[in-house]
Amino acid sequence: MTHAYVVRFVGGPLDGRVDSHAEPQAEPKPTLTHVHLHGGPKIVHHYDLQYAVEYGCEYRLRDSEDETGE
Repeated sequence: MTHAYVVRFVGGPLDGRVDSHAEPQAEPKPTLTHVHLHGGPKIVHHYDLQYAVEYGCEYRLRDSEDETGE
């Protein structure tokens, strides 16, 4: 079985991750939030959706300036 539609992650702790799907999601989420829990403080990263014609879509790590609204 082949997966023609992939979702790639660019930047941050998910950099290089690729999720495969049989078909595109009807309505992909415009933003994904990744929360890293460990022995220290909680670390939150936001990924914004961008389309890539050649394979589907990718979520790119949001700039820290965009997260703070500055």
